[in-house]
Amino acid sequence: MKFDKIARILALALTVFMLMFTLTGCYATAEDGATSSAGGYSMIIMMVVMIAVFYFFLIRPENKKKKAAEEMRNSLSVGDQITTIGGVVGRIVMVKSETIIIETSEDRVRMEFTKWAVSTKGKQTEEQK
Repeated sequence: MKFDKIARILALALTVFMLMFTLTGCYATAEDGATSSAGGYSMIIMMVVMIAVFYFFLIRPENKKKKAAEEMRNSLSVGDQITTIGGVVGRIVMVKSETIIIETSEDRVRMEFTKWAVSTKGKQTEEQK
C-alpha cells in the first residue's frame, strides 16, 4: 500500500519534470528562430517516455488489482467468509452465476448480493472443511 503511494508520487514528479524539460526545449528552439529537427525528436521521445511512465506506474498496477479482484470474486465458494464493500460480514451459503447469498448472524439472516459487491474473502469455515 505504501509502495503504491510512493510510486504514484515518483511518477507524477517525473512526468512534471519531463514536461517542463520538453516545454523548455520547445521555447528555446522557437526563440532562436532556427528550426532544428533535434528539438522535435527530443519532444517526441519525452512524450513517449511520459506515456511509458504513466503505463508502468499507474495504469498497469491498477489493471493487476482489477484482475486479482475479479479472480477472487470468481473463486467464491460456499462456506467462505466475506466482507462486502458496504462492510457487511457474512458466510456464503449459496453461489449463483451473478449473485451470492450470505448469512450474516447466528439468527440465520440471509442477504443476497451481487458478486461485484464483495470486497475481501476470508477462509472457509470449519464446517465446510
